[in-house]
Amino acid sequence: MASSASAERRKGWWWRKATECAARGSGTPCAPGPPTRRCGLCGAVAYCSTAHQISHWTYHKKECTRLEEQMRHVDILSDFPFTFFIEDINQESRCSFFTSKGLHQIGLWKSECSCGSLAVSMNELWLNDNWSLPSSLCPCAEPKSQLSSCLSCWEDYYQWRCLPLDSPVALLLHWPLTVYHCFQLLAAQGSISEVKDELNIHYLGPEKELLQLGVFGELLALFSGVQIHMDLVGPAVPQFRDGKTVSLCKYLPCAEQDCICKSSCADSGARRLNGKCVTVHIKLHKGFYHDIRGNILKDSYPHLIIAPNAGVAAYSSWSPTIELIKEMGIPAIFTDFCEEAANLAADCISTVTSLPLRLPIQINPFRQPMVVEDSALYVPCYSNCFLFGM
Repeated sequence: MASSASAERRKGWWWRKATECAARGSGTPCAPGPPTRRCGLCGAVAYCSTAHQISHWTYHKKECTRLEEQMRHVDILSDFPFTFFIEDINQESRCSFFTSKGLHQIGLWKSECSCGSLAVSMNELWLNDNWSLPSSLCPCAEPKSQLSSCLSCWEDYYQWRCLPLDSPVALLLHWPLTVYHCFQLLAAQGSISEVKDELNIHYLGPEKELLQLGVFGELLALFSGVQIHMDLVGPAVPQFRDGKTVSLCKYLPCAEQDCICKSSCADSGARRLNGKCVTVHIKLHKGFYHDIRGNILKDSYPHLIIAPNAGVAAYSSWSPTIELIKEMGIPAIFTDFCEEAANLAADCISTVTSLPLRLPIQINPFRQPMVVEDSALYVPCYSNCFLFGM
């Protein structure tokens, strides 16, 4: 059970989210300032004025009951074992949180704040960064033991990697842990063939994670002894990175110069398979999957496809990609920030494929444990929050 302090911390962080008027752009201009009038039924939307709330009811009444149900999941979705939020109960934003940890605009953490420039950051080298944390707070070396059972939640992972619950690394590790969880779900369902030595993943629509590629080195521990090839495909890939490859054969290092992760022992202890160094091999492709899949499939046919924070309902470009995935017959899992987006995406997928979901909408236990700022809705919203598959 979460402590009352933990519950209060989550509530405080949650209700400080910025929102916009739900009727914005639907008619008359919005009143200045943030919206303050919440819907008294669902509490999921807010308005800048009484006039906008009344005029928007014709539309909102169709979704109000559905959003009210989603709002009941706030406590479930904010139930994390971490203590780093409790320590910073007075922090009001991501920027202030990272500042308090000495991580604001530092290395891999830069893109976690909205104050940073993603366009400028894309020009930086990704692999010269480290965790910017002491070794006691990050998984910079081999795990002390191999996995004996599947990880089912963040607490399992932290115990396995001997990390204290005040370590903020989950804020970046939700990328590789979501990949791991997607694979385990499909394997348990029998939707993916047995993988022994090699795992090929097509990863669609990467954005922020392009600046955090080093964290995918954790897949070396999560898939012990398996060569992993990931093709990252999407329009956000910079043109000058198109076709470039990155090979990760070690874990992302810590900030300590005398740690074993910096020593020659770490290099000599690199994992090997059939005489070759085991790596996470990442290749970047700029463009939409349905436009460039021919060149990708020549070199790598996927065991599974993953599309994180996809926004299927928001972008019409997903329709031809979904048609292609159906034609290929490869299991694909999508994630999204909130339950409403997942529901809308599921409807879009079913419309395109005329088939039910292979994997129903469900909570991702490895979602990022920090709410998304600047959402138009008050519904629970986290990176990689809900997942579903076709």
